[in-house]
Amino acid sequence: MMQSNRTDEIPYLHSPEQAMFRDQLEMKVAHWLRPWDRTEQLLAGVIGVPLSKPSISHSGASTTPAAVRAAFRSFTTYSMEYEVDLQTMPVRDLGDIQMHVTDLAECHRRIEAGLYGLLQAQPQLVPIIFGGDHSTTFPSVKAFAQSRPGQKIGIIHFDAHHDVRNFEDGGVTNGTPFRSLLESGLIEGRHIVQIGIRGFMNAKPYHEYVKSKGVHVYSSRDVRRLGIEAVLDQALEWTAEADVLYVSFDVDVIDQAYAPGCPAIGTGGLQPWDALDALYRLGQLERVQAIDFVCIDPTVDVRNVTSRLAVQFMLSFLSGMAHREEQAK
Repeated sequence: MMQSNRTDEIPYLHSPEQAMFRDQLEMKVAHWLRPWDRTEQLLAGVIGVPLSKPSISHSGASTTPAAVRAAFRSFTTYSMEYEVDLQTMPVRDLGDIQMHVTDLAECHRRIEAGLYGLLQAQPQLVPIIFGGDHSTTFPSVKAFAQSRPGQKIGIIHFDAHHDVRNFEDGGVTNGTPFRSLLESGLIEGRHIVQIGIRGFMNAKPYHEYVKSKGVHVYSSRDVRRLGIEAVLDQALEWTAEADVLYVSFDVDVIDQAYAPGCPAIGTGGLQPWDALDALYRLGQLERVQAIDFVCIDPTVDVRNVTSRLAVQFMLSFLSGMAHREEQAK
C-alpha cells in the first residue's frame, strides 16, 4: 500500500507561529504590529537601526531591533491604566535600515536617506526608531528636520549623559550626537531640554558647553525632587517656540536596577514610572512627531528585561497618541 507524501496530513505539525499557544480573546503586540505593505497610510511606524560600531564602549546595541521584536510577544495591546486598546491604530513594523558592514559614515548617510524618504512618502507618520547606539540620533534628526523645511525643531532628550564629547578624541561616536546637532546649527540650544543627566557620568567641560549653548538641563536628582510632571511642564515651556518636537530616549537614563542591559549603567537614574508617565504625556502632544530609543545592549541584558522595558515605553507613548487621535476627532 502506497503511503501519502502529503505533509499537510501529518497531525499537529505546523509552522512555529501557528504551533504557538494563542488566546483568541487576546491581541499580542507581535500580531498587531504586522509588516508594512508600503501602501497603507500610517499613524506611526516602528523602524530598526541596527548600528553599534560607533560606540566608544563595547556594545551589542545593533541587536536591539531583533530583541525588541522578540519582546513584542510578551505584551498585549490593552492597558487598563491608560484606558486604551491600541489594536485598531494604524501602526506597523516598517523593518530595518540596512547598515554598511564597515563604513560608519555610510551607515549614517543611509539612516538619514531612509528616514527622509519615509517621511516624504508618509508626511503624517510618527517614526518610532529603535537603535542602535546614540550616534544614530544625529542623522535621524537631520532627516526629520529636512522633512519639515522652515519649521523650528525642538528636542526633549532623556539621558544620563550630555552626549557632547569633542570630535578630536574619537570622531563621531555615540557620545557626540548633541554636539553634532549644536555645531551643525540644525537645532538651537535653547530648544533642547535634557532630562535625567547624572552626576559623575559627565565631565565638567561638557556640562559647561551645553549651558553655554543655552541647553536646559534637568538632572536625575531634579526629577526626584521636583517630580517628572513638574520637570516636563518646564521642558514644554522651554520648547514652546519649537513648531515640532523630537524625543530622544537613551535607556541608560533609567536606574541600572531596572535597565541592566545598557552599555553605561549606573545608580541614581530615573524610575520606570517617571519615563512611562512622561512618554504617555508626550504621546498626547500633536507637536511630538518622532521618537527614538537607543543604547540598549541585549548581549549583556538579563532575561531581555531592558528591551521589554523599552517596549513598555513605546506602548505608553502610543497610548498617548491614541488619546491624541481621540481629541482630534
